[in-house]
Amino acid sequence: MLDIREIVKNQKEAEENLARRGLQADLSPLVALDAKRRQLLQAAEEKKNIRNAVSKEIGIAKGRGEDPAARMEEMRQLGQEIAELDAAVSQVEEELEKGLLNYPNFLHPSVPAGLDESQNVEVRRIGTPRAFDFQPKDHQDLGVALDIMDFQRGTKVTAGKFVFMKGLGARLERALVNFMLDYHMANGYEEILSPFLVNGDSLLGTGQLPKFGEEMYKVEGTDFYLTPTAEVPLTNMYRDEILREEDLPLRYCGYTPCFRSEAGAAGRDTKGLIRMHQFSKVELVHFVKQEDGDQALEEITGEAEGILQALGLPYRVITLCAGDTGFGSAKTYDIEVWLPSYGTYKEISSCSLYRDFQARRARIRYKSGKSKQLAYTLNGSGLAVGRTIAAILENFQEADGSIRIPEALVPYLGADRLG
Repeated sequence: MLDIREIVKNQKEAEENLARRGLQADLSPLVALDAKRRQLLQAAEEKKNIRNAVSKEIGIAKGRGEDPAARMEEMRQLGQEIAELDAAVSQVEEELEKGLLNYPNFLHPSVPAGLDESQNVEVRRIGTPRAFDFQPKDHQDLGVALDIMDFQRGTKVTAGKFVFMKGLGARLERALVNFMLDYHMANGYEEILSPFLVNGDSLLGTGQLPKFGEEMYKVEGTDFYLTPTAEVPLTNMYRDEILREEDLPLRYCGYTPCFRSEAGAAGRDTKGLIRMHQFSKVELVHFVKQEDGDQALEEITGEAEGILQALGLPYRVITLCAGDTGFGSAKTYDIEVWLPSYGTYKEISSCSLYRDFQARRARIRYKSGKSKQLAYTLNGSGLAVGRTIAAILENFQEADGSIRIPEALVPYLGADRLG
C-alpha cells in the first residue's frame, strides 16, 4: 500500500510515477480524504483536551462539596460529540485505505521505461542453447511418450491444465523440490513448510486482494483461499508483528503447491506444463532493513540463478519495464530459461523488491533504536518446479527420446536417465 504522507507531500511526483506504468491517476481525492481525516482528528483532540480539563475541575468541585451536575451534563454531551467525531474519523480512514489499496506500488527509479514485455531490458545471458542434430520435441510429447505425464486423465479427473505425474515423472518432481530446498538451505535460508490455505487478510497483506480475487480459488462459504504462491503465507508469518533489527535479514525458503485460475491468461501456453492451474514451486522470501533492499534484490536473484547454473540450463535475466512490472513490485528481475520447443526463453522465476508496500499493508515493522520502521520485503521463485521439468526434458533430450538427467540431480532421483 502506498504511503499517504508521500502522496500529500509530493502529489505530482506520485502521479508521474504511476503514469510510468501507463496509469493516469488523479490522487486529489485521496489527498482531500487525508485532509478531512486530519481536520476530524484535530477537532476530536481539542474536545478530548477540554474533557480532560473539565474532568479535573469536576473532581476539585466535588472535593469542595459543590454540585457539579451542570458540568457533568456538559461532559455527557461532549462525550457524545467525541464519539461521533471518532466514528467519522474511522469512516474516513476506511475510505482512504480502500482507495490506497487499489493503487500499485511506486516504481524504483532504475526501472526502465516501457509499456509492455517487448520493452523489457536484458541484463545477462548464462549458457549457450544447445544446437541439436535432430528435431527436438516439446516436453509434453516427450513426457507422454515416456509415460511420466498424463494430461488426458488430468483433464478427466479435474479439468484442462491439470496433469498426473507418473513413476519417474513424480520422482523427478519430488527430486527437484528436495534439491532446490537443500541448495537454498546450504546458502543460509531457513526452510518453512507453511499452510496451503490462507485467509483474506493474508492475501490483502501481500497484495493479491482486493484487486486479483478472480485469479484465485476460494473455498466456498469461508474466508480461505488455496495459496497462489508460498509468498503469501511466508510473508504473512510476521503480519502485525515487530521484528528485531538485529535479527534482519530473515531469509526463508518454502515449498507449496500453488493454485491459480489464470483468469487473464486464456489462450496462452495451452500445451504442457508452462501454465497450469496447480503447480509446485519453491519460494524465497526476504525481510530486510530499508537500506538493504536494493542489494537484497541482487542476492535473491542470484540465489534463484544458482539452481539453473547447477542444473546446467541456459537462461537469461531481464529487468521488467515500467508497464510490465507487477502490481506490488517496485522492481522485478525475471529469469527466463531456454525452451527449444518455443525457440526462445520463458519465465521460470520472478524476483521482486516490494520495498515497504507489503509491510505497510501487513503492518510488519522492525525496531530500530527508539523508532519503528516498516520492513522491506522481497520474494522470488527458486524455482517453479513444473517449468524446470519442462526445461530439463527439452534441453537434455536425446534422439531416441530418452532424457539425460543433470549430474546435480542424479543423487536425488536415483537415476541418470529417463527412458
